[in-house]
Amino acid sequence: MANNVFDLAELRKLIDEQAAVPPRPPEETPVEHEALTFPPVLLAPDAELAKAVPAVPLVADAIRLTTWTGNRQVSQEGHLSEADAAAAAEDLGLPAARLRLIWIVAVNTGLLQILGGRASRGPLSMQLTVEATLEFWDGVVMDVLDRADEGLTGSAVVDGHLAEMLATIYSVRSGVATANLARGILQSHEVACAPGPVEMRRIAAALPAELLEALSLLTYCGLVEQTPAGRTALTPLGVWAVRRDLLREGHDAPTAAEVEVFADLSAAELVEALVKGSATQSAVAGWLERRVPESAARDLIEIAKSGTAGQRGAVGAILEELGPEAEAPVREALDHPLMRRYAASWLHIRDLPAPTLSSDDHTWIAVDSLAALMHLSAPAAGRLDPPEPGEDLIKLVREMPAVGHPDTIAVLDMLAMAHDDQAVVKAARKAAMKARSLAHTRSRTAGQGR
Repeated sequence: MANNVFDLAELRKLIDEQAAVPPRPPEETPVEHEALTFPPVLLAPDAELAKAVPAVPLVADAIRLTTWTGNRQVSQEGHLSEADAAAAAEDLGLPAARLRLIWIVAVNTGLLQILGGRASRGPLSMQLTVEATLEFWDGVVMDVLDRADEGLTGSAVVDGHLAEMLATIYSVRSGVATANLARGILQSHEVACAPGPVEMRRIAAALPAELLEALSLLTYCGLVEQTPAGRTALTPLGVWAVRRDLLREGHDAPTAAEVEVFADLSAAELVEALVKGSATQSAVAGWLERRVPESAARDLIEIAKSGTAGQRGAVGAILEELGPEAEAPVREALDHPLMRRYAASWLHIRDLPAPTLSSDDHTWIAVDSLAALMHLSAPAAGRLDPPEPGEDLIKLVREMPAVGHPDTIAVLDMLAMAHDDQAVVKAARKAAMKARSLAHTRSRTAGQGR
């Protein structure tokens, strides 16, 4: 950590590792990924989307395969026999390599059912409501994406980064060039799998052809299409489905309409919405677009000056989106006791002249950030993981009483009551006693001075 800037990313990492939350039940699976914020998207009307579902080649072929199957004996694994699979592919003009996927979609969505070793027409009605049609489509896409673990595209590298690739395309409304997709996959694969130079060259040589084949399959599945500029973009159905999947994974993936409702709020109303969790970080960009940066920063800083730690945290998150054009009001905040540390950090990160922050200042910001957890709603605060091994937090806890933060005792009590690591609990209790003693001494001194 630089001497004159508090690294907020480092603090977030510390909080993620040293969470002051009740322990999870043993059976609960911890979240293994960071929640991301995606740009707002425009969704086509539900009725329009539902009307397009039957025209998706994969769906149309699943319906045709259902009709062809009739009532037919299947293998113990619930698939067509080799002879029937070959006959179906020939009769329906289907690529043999895609027949298994088509069959799985037909069975899992209820077009087909398998009872007593025989496949027959399933329970799914062919006259679905708009809502039911979109639920059917969601099931189709889930079946497709779930096959990535089984060699969906024929490329282990593409399959391993399929969800990431679709999220990338989702983020760029105008589409992504195939070369950029390939470059992103290679970079991600190199970081995640650390292949040697020889293996990396082999992957790089094979990937362009494999990626084109994968995009062809995703086009067949109704998820992507080629733009007039030759880029790969999501179809309207693809946007709907990928957004649904991102939301399932806990990411922030709003629609334009969801973000629009926050754009005209006052600064105080936006901060309150962020603290309560009714607004997410995705609402910030739309709100800032309608404001002069300097004016927005000044309004936000006024709230933070007299607000809670939760409000300061929300304001800080918004200010992070602003550039040097907001320097004037931020520099003025250097004179305010509750904001000067954040202001100095903000200025330094943007390579603007800034005063040096001391070690105590860094600790003060850490206390403030932990205190914010007590003000944020559960969706806003998120679920944080327990420590391992906890030395960094123990050191921080020991330094907390001396920095004079108004919420120090509350933060230490929170850690003492809720933390999983008994070493942290013990250190927090001891530090809380020290903080109370210091507060009592300060109070007596102040009383004697009157």
